[in-house]
Amino acid sequence: MRKIVLMMSVSLDGFFEGPDREIDWHLVDDELHSYFNEQLRALGAFLSGRVTHELMAGFWPTADSDPSSTGPMVEFARIWREKPKIVYSRTLERADWNTTIVREVDVEEIRALKAQPGGDLALSGADLAAAFRQHDLIDEYHLCVHPVLIGRGKPLFRPSDARTDLRLAETRAFGNGVVLLRYQRAEASSPG
Repeated sequence: MRKIVLMMSVSLDGFFEGPDREIDWHLVDDELHSYFNEQLRALGAFLSGRVTHELMAGFWPTADSDPSSTGPMVEFARIWREKPKIVYSRTLERADWNTTIVREVDVEEIRALKAQPGGDLALSGADLAAAFRQHDLIDEYHLCVHPVLIGRGKPLFRPSDARTDLRLAETRAFGNGVVLLRYQRAEASSPG
């Protein structure tokens, strides 16, 4: 069965974006971007909310034709365009680039999606992650912690009464100071 993997960058103090939605503090160099590409290439689809999708669709469809794009950026643009995308939105009317719009987070539909063949499903966006977490649908957390304290902004995790026990599956330090923390659900990570 495919897993739902939350993949997000976060500041050391737990924010995924600043108070004005800025992410200029993200330290994505070629090493980190190449790692992202390697992980994302193997996935079956991207799951995101409207805001995240519109940000991505505003840049990545043509990034590989921009002469200022680095090699890893060119590669990611191609991955993003070709990969199936599911956008959860009540307001988005249409979306291009191999995108399906879904109006609600339906637990049974998501379980059926997980049961389909193919690679794992990358989840992004704090609001969508909160909805998936509320329904206990996230199997892994891949957090890239950036070496910065931004002081305020939008926290990655909202307060919740839900508890999810996790097991550390991997850590990796990148040359730019970013640290990957990869956690799996404790009950889903037994060896073997």
